[in-house]
Amino acid sequence: MSTLVFYKLLAIFIAVAIGWFVGRMRWLGGRTGTGAEASDPARVLSNVAFYIFVPALLFRTTARLDMQSLPWLTLAGFFVPVLLLLLLVYGVQRWRGIGAEAPAAPSVQAISVSFGNTLQIGVPLAAGIFGEAGLAVHVTVISLHALTLLTVLTLLVELDLARARADSAGLISTLATTVRNTVIHPVVLPVLAGLALNASGIGLPAVLDEVLLMLSTAVVPLCLTLIGMSLAYYGWPKAWRGVLGLAALKLLVLPALVLVAARWGLGLTGVALSVIVMAAALPIGSNALIFAQRYRCQEGETTAAIVASTLLFVLTAPLWLELLKRFGGAA
Repeated sequence: MSTLVFYKLLAIFIAVAIGWFVGRMRWLGGRTGTGAEASDPARVLSNVAFYIFVPALLFRTTARLDMQSLPWLTLAGFFVPVLLLLLLVYGVQRWRGIGAEAPAAPSVQAISVSFGNTLQIGVPLAAGIFGEAGLAVHVTVISLHALTLLTVLTLLVELDLARARADSAGLISTLATTVRNTVIHPVVLPVLAGLALNASGIGLPAVLDEVLLMLSTAVVPLCLTLIGMSLAYYGWPKAWRGVLGLAALKLLVLPALVLVAARWGLGLTGVALSVIVMAAALPIGSNALIFAQRYRCQEGETTAAIVASTLLFVLTAPLWLELLKRFGGAA
C-alpha cells in the first residue's frame, strides 16, 4: 500500500477519533431517553447531512454529468455485480424475516455490503497506485456511485416501510405511498432535478454551482466525525458475528464478484479492471451510517462495521492488488 493511501487512512481514523472524543465528552449534549431528536446530537447532525449536504452533492453531480462520454462497459463491470449483491443480501434478509420488527433492516444490511468509501480512501488509492488514467476511471465510478445505490436502496426501504404501514391496505395504496415517499425524498428528488437540468442543456449558473460545491465539501468531514460520535453514543455491538460478516462481504465477496464479472464476463483488463475491482474492495462508506440513522435502524452495528472494515482494509487491499497482477490487471 502506498504512503499516500496509508496517510489517508490515518487521517480518517484521526477524524473518527475526534468525533468519538466529542461524543464521549458530551460537548454537544447527550442522548437522553426516548425524547425528541434534539436529545441525540449524532442523529441531528446526520439529518443535517441527509437533508442539506448530501442532496447538494447529488444534485451538482447529476447536473454536471456528461452522459455521452461515460465508459458504459467499465461501469457495467462494476455496477452490475454490486447491484446483484445488494439485491441478494436484501432478499436473503427479507427471507429470513429480519425486517419483521424493523422494516428498514434489510436495506441497511444491503447498503453496508455495497456502498464503499470511494471518496476519502478510493481517490488517493486510485491516484497513488494507478495514476491519472486510474483516477479518471475511478472518478467516473464516483459520479454514479451514490446516485445509483442510494436511489435503489431508497426505493427498497420505502417500499418496505409502506408495506409495514399499510397492513391490510390494498396494493395500489401501498404502491402510491412508496412512489410518493421515494420521489419526495432528500436523495431521489435532487437526483431527478439534476437529471432534468442536465437534459435541458441549460447548465448550472456559476453562483449556484459555487454554493453547491461549498455544501458538498461538508459531507466528508461531517460523516467521519459522525462515525466517531456514533461509536461514543451507541457503543460497540455485543455480538461481532454480524459486523464481521458485513465486513467480509464488502472486502472479499464484492470485489471477487466484480473481478469475475469484469474479467471473464466482459473481458476487461488493465487499468479499467484494476480500478473497478479496487473500488469494490474499498471499506464500507460513511453514507451507510447516514442511511441507518435516517431510518433509525442498526446504527450501532453499521458504525462498527464501517470502522472494522476500514481497519481490515489495510490487510485486504494488498491481497487484491496481488491478485490483479495475476489476472490481467494493472496493479
